[in-house]
Amino acid sequence: MNFCSSCGHPVESRIPAGDNRPRYVCTRCETIHYQNPRIVAGTVPVWEGKILLCRRAIEPRYGYWTLPAGFMENSETTEEAASRETLEEAMADVELAGLYTMIHVPHIDQVHMFYRAFLTEERFGAGEESLETELFELNRIPWDEISFPTVRRTLEHFVEDVQRNDFPLRISDIRHRIKPKE
Repeated sequence: MNFCSSCGHPVESRIPAGDNRPRYVCTRCETIHYQNPRIVAGTVPVWEGKILLCRRAIEPRYGYWTLPAGFMENSETTEEAASRETLEEAMADVELAGLYTMIHVPHIDQVHMFYRAFLTEERFGAGEESLETELFELNRIPWDEISFPTVRRTLEHFVEDVQRNDFPLRISDIRHRIKPKE
């Protein structure tokens, strides 16, 4: 951030009084500009035991398979965001069955939330951000072509939980590993 969205003057990074983290603060009007993590909401959409995946038509990870998900918009709930993203990316209507995974990704300031979901009918397609969509048997998931670690982890949990027929809420972190200097 270079300029204040309130008055247009330059901002500087500093720890404001009463705070404990660097923030962008306007050098003129003293407005503090908070930057907080972004929420990615999506679904694990299922139809007759198969999972619906989307092949990405956008970067990052163009051409890789993903669960339908995207950034939450203002004025919507995480449930609404997950359903909307599923409709936009996979052209599929779903019924949500509860929050399934919440994965913190602090090195990119994101939280990924996936809901278990059931297609309301066997109707889906490729939205603007998808090259194609496909229902996969659990033993045919294209593991070598999965887009993101959060998607992989969610799918791994799902395959495991289907075998047990128990779907607990799973909360975890994926932290960027810094390689030691050689």
